Amino acid sequence: MGNDPESALQELPMHWRQVLAVAACVALNSLDGFDVLAISFAAPGIATEWGITKAMLGVVLSVELFGMAIGSAALGNFADRLGRKPTIIGCLAMMAVGMFAAAMAHTIPALAAARLLTGLGIGGMIATTSAIVAETSSARRRSLNLALNIAGYSAGAILGGSVATALLAAGHNWRSVFQFGFLATLAALPLAALALRESLGFLLSERPRNALARINRVLASYAREALTELPPPRPRQSAAPIATLFTPRFLPATVLLTVAYLAQIMVFYFMQKWIPKLVVDMGHTPAEAGRVLVIANIGCLAGALAIGLVSQWLKLVPIILAAMGCAFVFVTGIGAGSWSLQQMSVICACAGFFINAAVIGLYPVMARTFPAEVRASGIGFAIGVGRGGAALGPMAAGAMLAAGYPLSVVAPVMGTGALVAGLMLVLLSRRTPKEQRA
Repeated sequence: MGNDPESALQELPMHWRQVLAVAACVALNSLDGFDVLAISFAAPGIATEWGITKAMLGVVLSVELFGMAIGSAALGNFADRLGRKPTIIGCLAMMAVGMFAAAMAHTIPALAAARLLTGLGIGGMIATTSAIVAETSSARRRSLNLALNIAGYSAGAILGGSVATALLAAGHNWRSVFQFGFLATLAALPLAALALRESLGFLLSERPRNALARINRVLASYAREALTELPPPRPRQSAAPIATLFTPRFLPATVLLTVAYLAQIMVFYFMQKWIPKLVVDMGHTPAEAGRVLVIANIGCLAGALAIGLVSQWLKLVPIILAAMGCAFVFVTGIGAGSWSLQQMSVICACAGFFINAAVIGLYPVMARTFPAEVRASGIGFAIGVGRGGAALGPMAAGAMLAAGYPLSVVAPVMGTGALVAGLMLVLLSRRTPKEQRA
């Protein structure tokens, strides 16, 4: 095993326990996908039972996005200090409590508080599963496993959404959606406890109490040779302070990428949060509206996989710009006519394909643009601010709908976010040296 067990582990074929850990993270991220969209499936029933306005519904639909933004930063930091596995289990517990509280809520403030708590757990989960997948994978499989982990989000929305749709079609009320989410999240707790091992990277860097024994337990589970002593401490790299992102060297990239991500993810959450309510307003049942959202997420999953494959042969930025343009067209199309259920499903699937392809494509652009000394800070800042700002998307749509604007106006206004993101990407490309462009 040598003096650096983590590096040696990354060069060897993955043991089945490593594969199991990655699969567990994908499953946990799939759970995130359903938990985020549970409120979307429940929204028509909530609006009917409580008689709330579309403006207030927009606030309820958005609140867990604020929690996700906070959770990604705060709980991601806990994962760096306390460990990956305990953070994941803690996030699962928060999500389970949040889903249970949502199912039991009888007032808007209670539901909003429950969704905020769920969002905190989801934000921490997304950040931590990505870290543990990267640190558990071999070097050869790391990129593939990270892509699968991201795709797990859409897969969870599809599978969990199918169950939610079936529950609504069977006559259960909106609370059954959260009850199902609570039970699924609760069942994931023993999965995480049994399938996950603490990452060697964390144990070697942080050296918690009984570090050698804990490292050897991890190595034994992967059928690797035990260490007789801890390797020399790793030199700690001082992270650049967040203020570095606002120095003249990095400020343009920070602003352009943050605005691009915020604008594009705002379009994503407008579609994800409002589709069921919009389809119900067209005269369809909540179960039929749920099926449209499931189909839209099939498009999201296909878009994520497609851009990953196409980018292997073509320049990434032109592909993203084309996806953003198509996203605007199809989001505008949502409000462009009196569509049948089948037509609406196709339009939403196409919108999901191009919206999510552009979102996923921005991640490697950010990684390429920010140099190593500010890469983690730069990407974290753009994603954190973007997720928090994205909460304004469902709220803005709800306010416009409540003010009497027709969907034919609201849809293109919200779709404009994709054009704003494209403009930011063009400006960024003009500032980037040709040899560094993605």
